[in-house]
Amino acid sequence: MQNDNNPSVLEPAVAANGRTFTVTHKLVLSIAVPMTLAYLTTPLLGLTDTAVVGQFGDPVLLGGLAAGAIVFDLVFTTFNFLRSGTTGLVAQAYGRGDARAEQAWFWRAYAVSILIGLATIAAAPLIAWVGAWFIGGGEGVTSAMRTYVLIRLLSAPVALANYAILGYVLGRGEALLGLFLQIVLNGCNIALSIWLGLGLGWGLEGVAWGTVGGETIAFVVGTLIVLRRFSRLPNPRRAELLDPAALRQMVAVNRDIMIRSFVLLGAFALFTRQGAQLGTLTLAANAVLMNFFLVAGYFLDGFATAAEQLAGRAVGARHKPAFGDAVRLSSIWGFAMAGIATVIGLTFGNDLVAIVTTSEDVRAVAALYLPWAAFTAVSGVLAFQMDGVYIGATWSRDMRNMMLLSFALFLAALYALPAFFGNHGLWAALHVFLVVRGFSLGAILPARMRATFG
Repeated sequence: MQNDNNPSVLEPAVAANGRTFTVTHKLVLSIAVPMTLAYLTTPLLGLTDTAVVGQFGDPVLLGGLAAGAIVFDLVFTTFNFLRSGTTGLVAQAYGRGDARAEQAWFWRAYAVSILIGLATIAAAPLIAWVGAWFIGGGEGVTSAMRTYVLIRLLSAPVALANYAILGYVLGRGEALLGLFLQIVLNGCNIALSIWLGLGLGWGLEGVAWGTVGGETIAFVVGTLIVLRRFSRLPNPRRAELLDPAALRQMVAVNRDIMIRSFVLLGAFALFTRQGAQLGTLTLAANAVLMNFFLVAGYFLDGFATAAEQLAGRAVGARHKPAFGDAVRLSSIWGFAMAGIATVIGLTFGNDLVAIVTTSEDVRAVAALYLPWAAFTAVSGVLAFQMDGVYIGATWSRDMRNMMLLSFALFLAALYALPAFFGNHGLWAALHVFLVVRGFSLGAILPARMRATFG
């Protein structure tokens, strides 16, 4: 019988069908490198949209684009569990050698994605209104933001279904296919945004419709690839798709991941808000410096994705050595990448800041706090890796609880440290949050392994 506190614990009869495998450096890199490249295509999209709208020379349109992107990202980050939760569940089925279960997990996530997407379209006017209230921009910015958001949200069903498709692909460890799908998505998005925004002169609306088109093309391509594969395999029965225990497991995993994502967003929002209390220059400098952490995160996410697939596959196969190697090797590569990112930040950080901003005052303030930003990769790498491990193993409740613990300690540090050390204290509080997340998950890892593998 499954343990309610650990949905990934499999019955011995099921585990006996698992397939043992060996985790090597080559296997880790075969997943991490393509997905790192895939994730790095995402910021290119934001830069393209900004460049296209910027050609019209209207700061109101740029403000509307920035505000709309924030609202859209907040909404869709909420549903990121459709990708990560699917990866873990499919990886475990793949580890057991259960192709029917892989399909079943995909179709459940796919159906939920479409339903949530349709509900999002229905709620689009409310989302736009709340976004306008939250941003609090001028009339022109608010109008531009509302237009952008209402168009982009039309892609919600296909955009969220793309999460489920990518989750299925990564659950099977097919990182090259994942890279291809992301290139199709972001490549078509960029091309359409340039054509509609500049070529046809649609401006901000063209950029928004370009995104809708890119998401739709990626949805069609991804769905056809999956359907072609499934046509050669035995299909799950309707009773399997609607199995109550499986549905409860999916809801529990996705609920915990969603809570974790909300808390994470809240922590970064509080960091920004507290920085604003320290003055405009400090707020601007922190915004520039956070790019160091965000860019490093794209590299760390690649190895976290490798940890997701390999840990989940090992749990499905009930193969403890592979699980241990997945944790160890993905962490080694993660720390190596974090170290490289930190060295680059410390060595070339001021030059990179100069590229982002022309303000001498902002550059001067950023230089004071540059080391704090550069070391976020090192303090955060274990959090990235452990998140990957726990998502793959579907130990979502533990991940949620440790996130809440980390957030509580972050709040305490946020209250105490800036009062004495100003912005240095604010950055120190962020490091407390990152370190506690990683080490708290690492501390309970042995107990979770014993419970799962015996």
